Amino acid sequence: MAEWKIEELDRLPRLNNSILIEGLPGIGNVGKIAVDFIVDEIKCKPTHSFFSYSFPHSVFVNDKNMVELPSIILSHKKIGKVNYLFLTGDIQPTDEVSCYEFCDKLLDLMQEMGCTEIITTGGIGLPEQPKRPKVYCTGNEKRIISEYEKTCRLDNKLYGIVGPIIGVSGVLLGLAQKRNIPAIALLAETFGHPLHIGTAGAKEIIKTITKKQRFKLDIKKFEKQISEIDADIIKKTAEMDEVSKQIATKKLKGKRGKEVSYIG
Repeated sequence: MAEWKIEELDRLPRLNNSILIEGLPGIGNVGKIAVDFIVDEIKCKPTHSFFSYSFPHSVFVNDKNMVELPSIILSHKKIGKVNYLFLTGDIQPTDEVSCYEFCDKLLDLMQEMGCTEIITTGGIGLPEQPKRPKVYCTGNEKRIISEYEKTCRLDNKLYGIVGPIIGVSGVLLGLAQKRNIPAIALLAETFGHPLHIGTAGAKEIIKTITKKQRFKLDIKKFEKQISEIDADIIKKTAEMDEVSKQIATKKLKGKRGKEVSYIG
């Protein structure tokens, strides 16, 4: 059994009406790229860090030629009357038990913080590069799916497109349902190659979240940054969750003989 250690980095007042937006590494790192951009743009403040001995047995060498452990960070930003919480990081839990334990610990914290909605993000891996990535949605209750369909014009007809949603992005939806917390997954199409960087899909996720949450983000700024995204940084997360990706690729096969896969 994995033991999760949560370190409080900044003391917050008691929150209510908070929304969690998750963006951990996965296929194309679509969710990670999108949520990292949002966190940087609205200048969020880190509040908690998560650590477990179930993390991959590796460290990164940073641009200062020093080593650092992989991390998962929760950040906060209040906009208007809404408290936004963002889950980002270098990795996500790579086995079933640690994933469930992590999501349970996170949900305990979310309930303490008055969380009323959860948004998870990720990519749907296709055998070819999509020209115009489409964003799908699914969730743990019809009301939240209907809201996003109407506001963002998303497609929720995922049956036959993907199999099980593997990883934090999927497990959070299921466990949140047991706690009566509405949760939705925003999944953008991307090329399923392990080293592909899904910036096009990430852009569509950013546009979707911006439209629903009314963030004041400059999409053109993201477009300018696409060529500047450090491939080595993105690649390190792809290597860290390689085990999860291999599991997902083996398990998920779409109809018509085409492979499609998804992981948080």
